[in-house]
Amino acid sequence: MSSILLVTSSPRADASVSTRVATQLAERLAASQPGTKIARRDLVSAPLPHIDGDFLGGLFSPEDQRSVPQQKLVDASDQAVEELLAADTVVIGAGMINFSIPSALKSWFDYVARAGKTFRYSEAGPEGMVKGKRVYVILASKGIYTAGSPAAPMDHARPYLKTMLGFLGMTDVEFIDIEGIGLGLEPDEDILDRAESCINVAADSALAA
Repeated sequence: MSSILLVTSSPRADASVSTRVATQLAERLAASQPGTKIARRDLVSAPLPHIDGDFLGGLFSPEDQRSVPQQKLVDASDQAVEELLAADTVVIGAGMINFSIPSALKSWFDYVARAGKTFRYSEAGPEGMVKGKRVYVILASKGIYTAGSPAAPMDHARPYLKTMLGFLGMTDVEFIDIEGIGLGLEPDEDILDRAESCINVAADSALAA
């Protein structure tokens, strides 16, 4: 039985384009493969705390020596890691904020990047352990950052996501960009229609694979 991990991170919640399209894609992928389950990680309604001394202290302390706050944070990390490792497909919804990803999504990466669990160090350097997964990233932005745009150097979201996913072993990554919503260069409906076409193609490709 297949499993999809849907990670949404926009602070706009239900009004978010990235959340809506990511959810549509996950549901379309699940519908194309009967029996597929979707595990939902909503980083807005249930945010992971930013890294602090308790989290770091818990990671580097034996379990029987952890304080209650430390154990609670390590447990949250363990759960996030287990969700990621259990998924065959990962769908991430993110809106660009100040040229990067939402802080809630950054915290999720901080919680799932665990030495010995999702990556390890070898003589050849770090090696990602989260392999064999297909990843779709729905990246929404009001500005235009692709296709040779002058603003492309200001996009720090895509390079970060590629780096972190690759570091953890996820190299089969497809970006679906939703750019220019509310900018006025073209009707929002046309932009969303293109995004829907992209998720339809992604779902059809997954079914054919």
